[in-house]
Amino acid sequence: MFDIKSFYEAKDVADAINALVKNPDAEIISGGTDVLIRVREGKDAGRSVVSIHNIEALKGVRLLDNGGLWIGAGTAFSHITNDALIQKYIPMLGDAVDMVGGPQIRNTGTIGGNICNGATSADSASTMWTLEADVLLEGPEGKRTVPVCEFYTGPGRTVRQRTEVCTGFLVHKSSIEGWSGHYIKYGKRKAMEIATLGCAVRVKLSRDKERIEDVRLGYGVAGPTPLRCREAENGLKGRAVNDREAILAFGKAALKEVNPRSSWRASKEFRLQLIEELSKRALAEAIKKAGGAVNA
Repeated sequence: MFDIKSFYEAKDVADAINALVKNPDAEIISGGTDVLIRVREGKDAGRSVVSIHNIEALKGVRLLDNGGLWIGAGTAFSHITNDALIQKYIPMLGDAVDMVGGPQIRNTGTIGGNICNGATSADSASTMWTLEADVLLEGPEGKRTVPVCEFYTGPGRTVRQRTEVCTGFLVHKSSIEGWSGHYIKYGKRKAMEIATLGCAVRVKLSRDKERIEDVRLGYGVAGPTPLRCREAENGLKGRAVNDREAILAFGKAALKEVNPRSSWRASKEFRLQLIEELSKRALAEAIKKAGGAVNA
């Protein structure tokens, strides 16, 4: 049993916001794979919850007229992985969320919860950073859009106010067209494991597939929040896909922009090794997916 003070099923987003405003003790819940665990552990025991699980307007993936993609915050991981638009335009995100927990969690957990819980280990987070996604929020003061790189404020903390509902995410056409990417999750087990480290790389190659026109490198569990390594990115732009010296420097440069810590899962030193190595592996796979040829 869960120690919940009250449970309210919101009819729509406006109803959810109104319920949150009326009850200062209430917390929002969608898939419940994070909130209910905290309640069961006693961390949020006795809380009231407002469920947005059945609000259909928060679910699905849509291609917008401007070429961008809208992803509903209430969309389950398994839906994202199997969605035709995700597979066509940003399969990297589908691959990343397919690494969350086991089948039961992927069928229930949502991308909105994965981002809004503020965890640096969230499998979707580093990928969303390399997609330069926007977080769409709606609250009593109206709607606002927050770049994902400005959304996290610290471990488990975000700019979302308690009375705000995350309605979805926007991935712009400029982050889709011409880009390919790859995400690597390192964990001791292949499933049901929180990431020891997550590494996401997106690349845009020249027409002849010989040079890296642009690159984005994102990490999870490499600091208190997900992060981008922009100096490492800048050092690789314009370099040949088989420039071994540049690729080695890419991984080493990332070490200057991260701040991992030791935990029971891994030491800081081991995470630093992963940060350097996984950047090169993810880069090689991203280049291959973009049509480039990488020498072994």
